[in-house]
Amino acid sequence: MAGRFVRASKYRHVFGKPTRKESCYDNLHISRNAWDTNLVKANPEYLAVNWEASGGGAFAVIPVNEKGRLPEQIPLFRGHTGPVLDTDWNPFNDRIIASGSDDGKVFVWQVPQGFTLYSDDEEPNDVAPVSRLTGHSRKVGQVLFNPAAENILASASGDYTIKLWDIGTGKAHLTLKHGDIVQSLSWSANGTMLATTSRDKKLRVWDVRQERAAHEAPGHTGAKNSRVVWMGEHNRLATTGFSKMSDRQMALWDAGSLAEPIGGFTVLDSISGVCMPFWDDGTQCLYLAGKGDGNIRYFEYENDKFEFLSEYKSGDPQRGLAFVPRRGINVHENEVMRAYKTVNDSYIEPISFTVPRRAEVFQSDIYPPATGLKPAVSAAEWLSGKDGVPAKIDLESIYEGNAPKEVPADYKAPTPAPAPSPAKTLAPKKEEPAPIATQRAPPPSMSEQKGSIAAMASKFQDDDGADEDDDETSSFEEIAKPVQKHIPAAARVEAKPPSPVKISPTKTSPPKPEPVTQPAPRSHQSPVTSPSPAAIPTFPSSGNGSVESSLEQIKNLLEAQTRTINAQSEKIGKLAQEVDTLKMKVGSGAQDQSERIRQLELELEAARS
Repeated sequence: MAGRFVRASKYRHVFGKPTRKESCYDNLHISRNAWDTNLVKANPEYLAVNWEASGGGAFAVIPVNEKGRLPEQIPLFRGHTGPVLDTDWNPFNDRIIASGSDDGKVFVWQVPQGFTLYSDDEEPNDVAPVSRLTGHSRKVGQVLFNPAAENILASASGDYTIKLWDIGTGKAHLTLKHGDIVQSLSWSANGTMLATTSRDKKLRVWDVRQERAAHEAPGHTGAKNSRVVWMGEHNRLATTGFSKMSDRQMALWDAGSLAEPIGGFTVLDSISGVCMPFWDDGTQCLYLAGKGDGNIRYFEYENDKFEFLSEYKSGDPQRGLAFVPRRGINVHENEVMRAYKTVNDSYIEPISFTVPRRAEVFQSDIYPPATGLKPAVSAAEWLSGKDGVPAKIDLESIYEGNAPKEVPADYKAPTPAPAPSPAKTLAPKKEEPAPIATQRAPPPSMSEQKGSIAAMASKFQDDDGADEDDDETSSFEEIAKPVQKHIPAAARVEAKPPSPVKISPTKTSPPKPEPVTQPAPRSHQSPVTSPSPAAIPTFPSSGNGSVESSLEQIKNLLEAQTRTINAQSEKIGKLAQEVDTLKMKVGSGAQDQSERIRQLELELEAARS
């Protein structure tokens, strides 16, 4: 019964599994800057952490396999003259990273080949940027690579603008002008649209290459920061923010209109920390992690609403959080997502979100294809107006230890996925009323029940005499066969012993068909056998004579049979009434009933003889 009311989901029992302290990344100096960013970014090879450094800004890059307590002195990525506020990894090259700083500059870095935090040198060698992008007049608070086009980078600044850079040439080709400081930004899956939230409490969707806002709407009304994330290949946005009463909220938006949030604003809780949203396009799940608390909620998107799955709870609060791309998860342990959270500004703890299954083979139903390392278009093609979705890789090839197998990207496939499910469930429902209607039969009346009981009683009482008349019946059928050629109607009457049953409804009243059907053949056989020696020998001779004489003989036989049937029917009806009377007098004693039943049996024997 529970399965009828519980929503089916492959990710219903996903749970977050923390990592032991020795497998974390310890002895870090995470930046204490108050700017609202995630502080940490991750890819399958490296972690980037905003570093608390003196003498300018810096960030650290940590190989994911170098766990445990890190050395006191590690090589840093230095070059900014102000604190590093945000970083972002290139989605198509795990060794390219961009950074934005308080000094108003954007730097692009390349991780050296064979980079490690452990070296024999007395002082580690810092890494210098490979290119500097200048053009903003104030601090750069967010940087974000285009998820579909190669080398396209967006940077949001305190000068109320977002610049679109081609990091290959170092030029800013496009500029999006806002009215206030941009608080967050998120690309669409094909890299043509950009969603932003601003301190003016507006949510905007930008047609980037047209340098204009395609849609604009009031967002969360609270004074604190709001965040937006584009939900992958869906034409939907998820936002987090605050109400005027400082309650944390989440909302779902249609990116094509932004009229009002779908289903309104949903209140989460009253905690004061900003809620960081992360979208996983593979599992169709939205993860919400709050700053200042240790909880991570996750919801599954289905039928234009978020279904709450579960919550990872921890006593260690987080200030920053990063999710690894799906091509970097551990498919051998049924891991569907992995996060890296900062704890106490001193170490980073991996959290593995796992589907609890015991199967030791690849679980294809929970691992749809993931975005690979091949961009859909180049920077020049994207700037000229071309767009597309990056090719995806089959995670089963990674499970088997082979090179990633590329599969074609289907941009429109996930969007209609929720639509067919109601249609499939509605199809059988249309067929259900037909069988239900056939089952609604009226209950039998008392007279019908009495008649059926009487018929069954007479059936069991007359079973002995049924076999005695079989020979006469068969001989009667053989004689009647020649007549079937000339008079089929009369032949059907004489060919079958139960034929009087078909005649009796025309002669007798219909309310008692069953008492007549059972004894009628037996009463019909006894009177027919007596005149048969006289009538039957003359029947074949009529084949050469006139047809009228044959019809007259058959008419006489039918009249005799009808009279006999009527007499027997009246007698059987009286006997049936006696049986009903006995059944009504069950309490009068078994001995009287048995005597009366014996008398009825004798009368039936006499009637049959």
